[in-house]
Amino acid sequence: MSARVLMVQGCTSDAGKSTVVAALCRWLRRRGVRVAPFKPQNMALNAAVTADGGEIGRAQAVQAQACGLVPHTDFNPVLLKPSSDKGAQVIVHGRAIGQMDAVGYHDYKRVAFDAVLASHRRLAAGFDAVVVEGAGSPAEINLRANDIANMGYAEAVDCPVILVADIDRGGVFAHLVGTLALLSDSERARVAGFVINRFRGDIVLLQSGLDWLERETGKPVLGVLPYLHGLHLEAEDALPTDAPAKPEATLRVAVPVLPRISNHTDFDPLRAHPQVDLRFVGPGEPVPPCDLIVLPGSKATRADLAWLRAHGWDHGIARHLRYGGRLLGICGGLQMLGRAVHDPLAIEGEAGSSEGLGWLELETTLRADKQLRAVSGRLADDSAAVRGYEIHCGVSEGPALTQPFARLDDGRDDGAVSADGQVIGSYLHGLFDHPEALAAMLRWAGLATAQPLDMAALREAAIERLADAVEAHLDTARLVALLEPVR
Repeated sequence: MSARVLMVQGCTSDAGKSTVVAALCRWLRRRGVRVAPFKPQNMALNAAVTADGGEIGRAQAVQAQACGLVPHTDFNPVLLKPSSDKGAQVIVHGRAIGQMDAVGYHDYKRVAFDAVLASHRRLAAGFDAVVVEGAGSPAEINLRANDIANMGYAEAVDCPVILVADIDRGGVFAHLVGTLALLSDSERARVAGFVINRFRGDIVLLQSGLDWLERETGKPVLGVLPYLHGLHLEAEDALPTDAPAKPEATLRVAVPVLPRISNHTDFDPLRAHPQVDLRFVGPGEPVPPCDLIVLPGSKATRADLAWLRAHGWDHGIARHLRYGGRLLGICGGLQMLGRAVHDPLAIEGEAGSSEGLGWLELETTLRADKQLRAVSGRLADDSAAVRGYEIHCGVSEGPALTQPFARLDDGRDDGAVSADGQVIGSYLHGLFDHPEALAAMLRWAGLATAQPLDMAALREAAIERLADAVEAHLDTARLVALLEPVR
């Protein structure tokens, strides 16, 4: 018996494909179906470390949780991590194979597709159902040749497709009808129905439009999912734009939006915490008054370091520390806090060296071998347990590391703490996910009594809400028919 495959594609990026796949995965798991998530090709700087020692898109790790599975590289066999406007690091089955520009990768897609189909075959053989997430839109005419992310994959494995559109951004009927019009006849035929996402208001006022859509296209509307306020689930790649009101917030945190910011999901627990007012600060905005500045991860550390200087963050950070503020650097942010960053092999751009911000006595050299680890341990002051994961090419050395941030269970030390305790650097992504570590870091930043917050529990509750929405708002009988196993 081979698994039944159902693909979720979107009219646009951020239409809700990731959340719909997570919702369907948990709904199927509730029904006792052995289900796995799959995204043939992902382009994202939010990544997760897998059980088999590779990396995949962060959204696929969340979808794995929805399935009750540990993340595996087969769930996202091809991951592209942009390092510039025209180039990206290409990761196949969890391992970086090098940098490619857009033209070079277009030629490489034939090879990448072999990896996609190999993962597909393994999942199809090991599960009852596979729920697949597309990438961007299937109607990108310029990318149709050699497509491996949307209809190219669907045609190769002969699976039905659900088309998702986001009504919250407007033009939902144009998105759906226009997308169908740009597909080939065979692609259009495999679209099994539509899901309209993020609806606010009275469904009665939408019904005439739904009726028109079904008459116009001959395709059923499988359901209308409501806008779920306060949903704590990692974004695929786009920075979150909603900022809920927090009347209890007393700790102010600022994060610069680096051009190649990576793993900004590190900050989801801070965004969710009722006592923390976290602000992503974009280009052209001044460094705001705050208690804590966090330098995030970066896919192009030296280029983003130059960006920080060009936008006055070096002076803003110096002023912040002079007035007693705290400074944290995570991964690439740690590297920026040192004396220098060296890239002799042109791992992230042109070969060369850059002067760091100089707040920690260490230097970092980028190397070809990427460090990929899930880790656990305790903060060096023994105040809390800590868990997280490492994804970095840099190796840091220097006297600052003799005063580490954390002591890991594998015998290594992580990061550094300045002599005055104002500055911390760590390679650990997911640092704030663990309730003990979050509380300890908030105390260090100035929040004397922090309310407890368990990000894993919030994420689990969000996945359950999504599955509830499937039960309440989608045509589950049609979904079951689409997912009947092939014998």
